[in-house]
Amino acid sequence: MITAKDDSQGLPLAANILKRGGVAVVPTDTVYGLAAHPDFPEAIERIYSIKHREPKKPIAFLACSAEAVAKAGFALSGAAADLARLNWPGALTLVLEKDDGACEAFRVPDHVWMRKLLAECGGLLKVTSANISGEAPATTFAQALESVASGADIAIDGGTIEASGASAVVKALESGEIEILRPNPLLKYGKREEGTGKAPL
Repeated sequence: MITAKDDSQGLPLAANILKRGGVAVVPTDTVYGLAAHPDFPEAIERIYSIKHREPKKPIAFLACSAEAVAKAGFALSGAAADLARLNWPGALTLVLEKDDGACEAFRVPDHVWMRKLLAECGGLLKVTSANISGEAPATTFAQALESVASGADIAIDGGTIEASGASAVVKALESGEIEILRPNPLLKYGKREEGTGKAPL
């Protein structure tokens, strides 16, 4: 396994490995994560194996921007668009649905290096916390190495992460409103324009 810093040298190393179907331990704004490129299902399966994660439990996307989410076919509208505008980049995970019923979760991290990595990899990566399922998430590089890094191809040292808690998880409803699945006290709300027919946030 390769180890590197979250700097200009570690960025192309991690991107190259992910774009070839590898698995990476990466720093984010909340905790260390295990990342895989969505074009490689076998890499995503490795994450499930490394974490001992339940196969039916989905893994969310990290995105470099709201535009990358839209490019993937998941439109941001109504209250979800308002929340994204106020909270991205940051600790907000939005569960969005396509017209065909496909459902995925997305978050834009408040971590400059990670967003650069996401952009280098096409805008999106599948990322989940770098820990064995049921154990505490890793907020230091040493914790990530001890927990799951032995199963990864590269581990990026981003120092100690000053975690703000798990991200809020919010589902966008067809009505344009939202359902809060997991709260976070740092979640910012805005006011809807009157006359839209939507419930206020």
